[in-house]
Parts: sequence; C-alpha cells; structure tokens
Amino acid sequence: MYEIKKQGFFSAAHHLLNYNGVCENPHGHNWMVEAYVQGSELDGSNILIDFKVLKKELNIVLDYLDHNDINELPEFKGESPSSEMIAYFIYTRLKEKIVQLSRVTVWETPTSCASYYEDDI
Repeated sequence: MYEIKKQGFFSAAHHLLNYNGVCENPHGHNWMVEAYVQGSELDGSNILIDFKVLKKELNIVLDYLDHNDINELPEFKGESPSSEMIAYFIYTRLKEKIVQLSRVTVWETPTSCASYYEDDI
C-alpha cells in the first residue's frame, strides 16, 4: 500500500458551542491541514496521485474557510465547529474530487490535532 500526504494552511476564527471554557469565546487559529491519499496501484509514472492535483483540490476547500468566521458559514450554522468537525468537513469536500483520500488531519496548534477518516469495518 502506498500513501502520500499534502499539507495546506488557512487562518480562520471560530468559537465552540455548548462548551464551558475560554474556547466558547470567538478566537482564531492558523490551521494546518494534512490530506492523506492511499492506494495500491501506481500510474505509468509510478505515482499514486500528482501532488499538484492534491494541492489544487485541497486549496479550493481551504480557500473557502480562509479568513472567515467558521461559525458563520452555512455548513456550520448551529453546529460547534470543533477541529473534529472541520476535519470532517474538509474530508467530505475533498473526497468528492480525490477518491483515494484516506484521512484528513486538522492541526489547530502545533501540539493539538483531530483527524477524520472512514472506517472500513
């Protein structure tokens, strides 16, 4: 099995709903996102997927989030935009274009991240 990873970045504000603590207040992050692609077959150039293709599609999703208040986006109205939910959002959007997508990890700080992937079970 082969796996590649592409990183991307965006800056955005959010606040957590139904949360008792400082994160219930509006605040921002410089998010780092990792998109993983897995597969067992390489193409004629012996690559799983062109990094340029993955970068382009990832940046389309990240550009949508960049410099926004995530709570105000229609997809998050009434939802708590936690790192887990942001990872899920990016995964579902990116999966529409990158079929071999296996996981998305969202870092809100250098030491705190959340991932979303589909369980094969």
